[in-house]
Amino acid sequence: MKSSFHARPLNGPFDDPGLYVRFIREGRSMMFDLGFTTTLSPRDILKTSDIFVSHTHVDHFIGFDNILRVSLKKEGPIRLYGPHGFIDCVEGKLGSYTWNLIRDYPLEIETTEIREHTLIKTRYRAKNGFVREDLGTEPFHDTILKDSFYSVSAAILDHQIPCLAFSLEEDYHINIDKSKLNALDLPVGPWLGELKKAIRGNKKNIPLAVNGKTYPLSELTGIANITAGQKLSYVVDAIGSDENIKRIKRLAEGSDVLYIEAYFLDDDRKQAKDRYHLTAREAGRIGREAGVKRIETIHFSPRYISTPEKLIQEAYDEFNKVK
Repeated sequence: MKSSFHARPLNGPFDDPGLYVRFIREGRSMMFDLGFTTTLSPRDILKTSDIFVSHTHVDHFIGFDNILRVSLKKEGPIRLYGPHGFIDCVEGKLGSYTWNLIRDYPLEIETTEIREHTLIKTRYRAKNGFVREDLGTEPFHDTILKDSFYSVSAAILDHQIPCLAFSLEEDYHINIDKSKLNALDLPVGPWLGELKKAIRGNKKNIPLAVNGKTYPLSELTGIANITAGQKLSYVVDAIGSDENIKRIKRLAEGSDVLYIEAYFLDDDRKQAKDRYHLTAREAGRIGREAGVKRIETIHFSPRYISTPEKLIQEAYDEFNKVK
């Protein structure tokens, strides 16, 4: 199965965490967490429509300023999602600058603050000097964003403060059968993206133009095979309590990839509990019990900077343990 999205960590495991997800052939992307974002090009940043922030400790949120600076003339909104208190943190960032010369800039920032049962929504527009506009509330039932072909869900975890974990899941995947494409003497091209959009939108009567010829959708659906969609999950900064582990497993269940912190070795589990972080062994166990296909360990304590392989090995030994 070809991927619908490609994910890559923003930085190394001892640096500020973050995950950049690019949607293949969609011309857009999203991010999980905002540590230092200077590894991203302005082009990468301007493609970003949605940013999901686990919590606003400095190593997870300091990159906001860079995103804001690059995006001031961006057309289309940036949507931000974060935990309890997130709106105040965004307002604090915006309120630390002077905005008297941006009234003709197009940027809009939409924020969603995720609480136990409620989503609180606000908006800030450059043309209004980023003054807060309240957009109301919605009930929260795991899903925080639903798009035409994917959804993003969140779980609220305990890091001594509320901290969010996220999963990104494709509804289903559309694979183009090259042999059927060749049999119909049809070329590969941008029209295949339009075909996929039409199938997802159930637009049965829409005609598609291919090489100057128009085809009804019904003649083209045979070249597309529907399979299970991709799923990835992102988990950082959570104590390995029974409740946290239960919530993470429910969120990450069946993920193709689980990006998960392995902050301490199990020998240092007392420090892990004191600092409200997972151990590498806990990370491996969560991945195994959640039935994920692969784990990627991220976000290591600097105390292991000379022996990162120990964290990786401990996590993978636990993940691959025979039941």
